[in-house]
Amino acid sequence: MLEIREGSILLGADHKGAAVSLPLKMCNRHGLIAGATGTGKTVSVQIMAEAFSRAGVPVFVSDVKGDLAGLAREGADKDFLHKRATDIQLPDYGPEEFPVRLWDFYGEGGLPIRATVTEVGPLLLARMLDLNDTQEGVLAITFRVADDDGLPLLDLKDLRALLHYVSERRAELSAMYGNVSPASVAAIQRRLIQLEDQGGALFLGEPALDVRDLIRTTRDGRGVLNVLKADKLMMAPRLYGAFLLWLLSELFEELPEIGDPEKPKLVFVFDEAHLLFDGASRALLEKVEQVCRLIRSKGVGVFFATQDPGDVPDDIAGQLGTKVQHALRAFTPAQQKRVRAAADGFRPNPDFSTKDIITELGVGEALVSTLQKKGVPTPVARTMIRPPASRLGPLTATERKAIIREDELSTQYAKAMDSESAHELLAERADRMAMEAEKAESKAAQSKRKTTTRKRRSSRMTVTERAINTATRTATSTVVGALLRGLLGGLKRR
Repeated sequence: MLEIREGSILLGADHKGAAVSLPLKMCNRHGLIAGATGTGKTVSVQIMAEAFSRAGVPVFVSDVKGDLAGLAREGADKDFLHKRATDIQLPDYGPEEFPVRLWDFYGEGGLPIRATVTEVGPLLLARMLDLNDTQEGVLAITFRVADDDGLPLLDLKDLRALLHYVSERRAELSAMYGNVSPASVAAIQRRLIQLEDQGGALFLGEPALDVRDLIRTTRDGRGVLNVLKADKLMMAPRLYGAFLLWLLSELFEELPEIGDPEKPKLVFVFDEAHLLFDGASRALLEKVEQVCRLIRSKGVGVFFATQDPGDVPDDIAGQLGTKVQHALRAFTPAQQKRVRAAADGFRPNPDFSTKDIITELGVGEALVSTLQKKGVPTPVARTMIRPPASRLGPLTATERKAIIREDELSTQYAKAMDSESAHELLAERADRMAMEAEKAESKAAQSKRKTTTRKRRSSRMTVTERAINTATRTATSTVVGALLRGLLGGLKRR
């Protein structure tokens, strides 16, 4: 029978029959779960989520295939699962369901997740929109104007209105912050249409997610498993990556420092991690690296799941203490090189060649290395991963709806809000300008009538008087026309 260490979660058994465990105290040192398609990577994520829940640790995981939602239901009584439990001498194995909260970026298969434009910020929003450096600079100026003028940016209509406002003031703002070109503003506006087509309007708005709602336990002490339905979101890779990076940075900003806890407050699992880093700017990568380095003191453990361990940049990979490596394929010289690099990332085991074993692992097998108490990595172990107790497969539509309906947070997040923000404030400002323009026009008309009366009294005018009168009419007409042009194109309330 496996001897499971106290304060650890069981991952499986090594080739000698010894337990391979992950100390909870080391889970905020982050980790990597890698392997080619079909090698058991998702099941490893599933059994780790189960173990964290039993230990009272909440988990947030993106479910790109739909299978992880099965954590909410008991697993089927399958012979191959019992055989694996018997092979590794797993005690008290049986079906079990876990407390699951379903989330969905689009609000269709789970509680909607929303954030305000201000919370997302210009850096991540620029990645969502795939902006170039010049356009990103104009977007940053737009956010600065919002801060300076007290204009809350909550949703896409706020951002559109403010971009129009910035464009109208581009001469003044260019002198203060740098060039604000109409072409860049127009390009951003076009990208906002694309973002809206991808569902961005559903994400950007209120009520904004309170990240503390991700860190909950049940009355019996189990950690709640937050499962994000991400199959549709995956179709917009940049949006998916930027969204998860926003969520991680929000946790970093909102959670207090707690040092090195006995177990993490939350474990965050990024599936398809390559989408977080593909095409990311250096500034964004530096931010991610900084967040990963510092968030451990907030009690958050971050695990990246991906097909190729090389998908994770070196500066971030160097911070990953736990490694679960499933089989890799090596049919080409480039793939063989990646296999050697993956093998070199483990502490050697004298019983076998890591480089050779990586390509020989069967489904449900992995090379595992964790951190010991003093932060020293264990020698790599060839591990038979324990079988999951929850369902291997997705929920039915009926089951998903029932879980959402019974969720205590459904009334808090289900319905969108539309608070007063930049769009409304700029519309009010435009209305005031229109009234002032109308008053100016009325005053000019009154002045004209008085002039006409004076003409009737005396039709003789000097050359100077005629010049002054002409200049006044021209100036008044110009002011009114400029004001009216400034009110068109979105500033007026629709």
